[in-house]
Amino acid sequence: MDLDAPLDFENEDKLVNKPVVNKKRKKVIGLDDLLTDHYKQKSKLIEKEKKREKASKNYNSDEDESGKEALLSNIVNNCQNQMQDISGEEELSDWGLHVFGNQKTPPPLDFPQLGSCKLLHSFLNNEVNSLVELTAENGETFLEGLLINGWLSKLVITRGHVEKSIATWTFNLILYSSKEEPRASACDFWCAILSSKNKVDALATKIDWFPSYSELNRALSIYGFSANFSTAAESVNTISGYREPQNLIGWIKFTAACCQARSKKSIFLTTEAEELVEVVTCIFLDRQFLALSVLLSECIQSVINYFTDQEWNTSCQKIAKSLACRVPRDLELLANCRLHRRSQQPY
Repeated sequence: MDLDAPLDFENEDKLVNKPVVNKKRKKVIGLDDLLTDHYKQKSKLIEKEKKREKASKNYNSDEDESGKEALLSNIVNNCQNQMQDISGEEELSDWGLHVFGNQKTPPPLDFPQLGSCKLLHSFLNNEVNSLVELTAENGETFLEGLLINGWLSKLVITRGHVEKSIATWTFNLILYSSKEEPRASACDFWCAILSSKNKVDALATKIDWFPSYSELNRALSIYGFSANFSTAAESVNTISGYREPQNLIGWIKFTAACCQARSKKSIFLTTEAEELVEVVTCIFLDRQFLALSVLLSECIQSVINYFTDQEWNTSCQKIAKSLACRVPRDLELLANCRLHRRSQQPY
């Protein structure tokens, strides 16, 4: 028992147990605090002024933009009115040529001679054929699979020989097939065998058959190409049901590949090459083929480089005169520009 502890009645006495009063110390506000508060208030006022000025500037800039838009709108309206007045006085014609008209029916793609192809028979006589069950009847389908997968070009380059049946079959696929994949693959096949470089002065692969210029020209005729072409304005109402020839890209690429192989194989006569320059130039001037501008530019450069320097000095004048007689005057300059861009490095 704690002798110093208060008795029970002392705990109940309010006089004995006085409540403890917490004394709060008053905070002393110094000069630094006053300055800090002053600058805070001043900065708030400055921010408010900036916001007001910014709002005023935005309002004024909106008015300026509205004024500029109105001015631009007036200028555009005036230009439109002037163009309408001009078109009312004199009808403006579209530039360009229409070199393709209505297309003819392409020849059938039937090649029974593929059944006697030596390359195909090498697969037929192979022991593995018992697994794939390859026959002469489905040989074309088998070869088409090799063509699309890129194996046909590798096989013929390895063997060093392209048989006539395969050459004619792939050539006709390029020019007349309605299917994109076989058509593009056949074009890649010819580009590969014409550009193979195992030998310096000759093609690395022996090719039993080469297409002639007349066959390329026949394909153009089937596509609807006409030497008596018209301007774009003249042909608007004369050609009905026109559609772009879907095999034209393959024709352009194949022609360029043949010309690039000039150092190894001369496929065209000089006069035929001159006609090719004219044909490709005229296609270039047909505005419907603007999407093919890069491809056509590469092709015309390849055809021009097909000539030797001596041949070109003579042929260039003939081509220019022929185009001048056939092409409207407003397109002569463009055509001549294409002719004079002869590369310094022949293929």
